[in-house]
Amino acid sequence: MPSSSARRRASAERRRRLGRTAAVAALLLGATAVVGAVVVREVDVPVVSPRCTASASGDEHTLTADRAAVAALITARSQARGLPPRAATIAIATAIQESGLRNLDHGDRDSLGLFQQRPSQGWGTPEQVQDPLYATEAFYDGLVEVDDYASMDVTVAAQEVQRSGFPTAYADHEPEARVLASALTGHSPASLVCRLPDVEVSGTPQVPGEDGLAPRARAVVEEAAAQLGEQDLAPLDDDASGTVLDRSYGEGEEGTRAGWALAHWAVARAVSTDVVEVATDGRRWVRGEAAWTPDASAPGPGVVRLTVAG
Repeated sequence: MPSSSARRRASAERRRRLGRTAAVAALLLGATAVVGAVVVREVDVPVVSPRCTASASGDEHTLTADRAAVAALITARSQARGLPPRAATIAIATAIQESGLRNLDHGDRDSLGLFQQRPSQGWGTPEQVQDPLYATEAFYDGLVEVDDYASMDVTVAAQEVQRSGFPTAYADHEPEARVLASALTGHSPASLVCRLPDVEVSGTPQVPGEDGLAPRARAVVEEAAAQLGEQDLAPLDDDASGTVLDRSYGEGEEGTRAGWALAHWAVARAVSTDVVEVATDGRRWVRGEAAWTPDASAPGPGVVRLTVAG
């Protein structure tokens, strides 16, 4: 049997081991708490993913903001040419199938751009078919040569222009294309929204020039003219900052529709134009909020007000 002194030494050693174990456990628990705190803080930080949603007639489609911007450009060119909304539906469905609404620098053989047009087939130079405006115009040039295209199935009309090896594939994208075209032509009010990150305002000072426009606002005016053929978007009369733009289309159903077409175009193009707020028909959209909110201070039907970052 161990002596009393031996027992005391063994008991002390056990207490030391238990103490070391407890200390290690406390350290581990502390580390876990720190990691947990970090995770909580990261989860609490709001992260805005640039996404857009278009909805019409109970159908809804979500897409990245860059793809929505391409759909807006395609639709804008159809409106500038005075084509029916069906033309935009056909063109968007075609671009979804051919490129996923992306301006590709590669493709099958020498196919390039939004519509995968082939320079060797007479669509233009490689540089031209990779210019989204040129490529869209070239597609519409072909479409308007198709008799009764507006009454055709989307896939039939698209195939008449494209001569694709997969002639029935365009039909797969008709629902999304129809919803986007309905929103972007203004036939479905308050139906396209984008949730976007804040604009970083460092860089060129937003000082109004002789035309009353700050640089970012001037860029929006120029883009609206190039894509929509819009010539009357101008600085708001009583805005000294030069960052607020105004356009009135007049009263009535057509004015309201035109207003929503411009409003939706501005939302869809907001990533590249730094538009931070759009208001029309008693509703307002702001970056970071995927909704059109009723607002008594917003202009009425047929009047659109755009605000760019200051």
